[in-house]
Amino acid sequence: MLTLAEIEAVARAAHEGQTDKAGRPYAEHLRAVAEGVRARGGDEEQIAAGWLHDSVEDDALSREWLSGAALSRRIKDIVLAVTKRAGEEPEAYARRILRTPGALLVKEADLAHNADPDRLAVLDEPVRKRLTEKYARMRALLGLGDDGLDDPGGP
Repeated sequence: MLTLAEIEAVARAAHEGQTDKAGRPYAEHLRAVAEGVRARGGDEEQIAAGWLHDSVEDDALSREWLSGAALSRRIKDIVLAVTKRAGEEPEAYARRILRTPGALLVKEADLAHNADPDRLAVLDEPVRKRLTEKYARMRALLGLGDDGLDDPGGP
């Protein structure tokens, strides 16, 4: 099985050269999500999934890679649960997260970092408004409340 340090290295390499919507290195978001999972009491498998949470969705790693990787079934299940599918309704996405053990904590950390006011502040107003509404809606669907300010790990 891959260690947590190896998983972090794989995730960083897979997203090398990618940036987030604010133009920051994408690895900063991955680190923030993994640390947010840790701060919320997540276990090593959830932290590992935090590092990998966007890898399949962003085509940084393939489903085939994930399937064959030396990872626990639970890590793979969490990553696939938080991977949005083309054309998928938000309600279906939320149901999959809620029925996958361990996935809600990972998605909560992801949403908290995505909704961080400091990150959103650098975006133009229409994008900031659209994303704020999108994140609030997903938090509501997941039963997490609507403010996104409950991140004990910070940005």
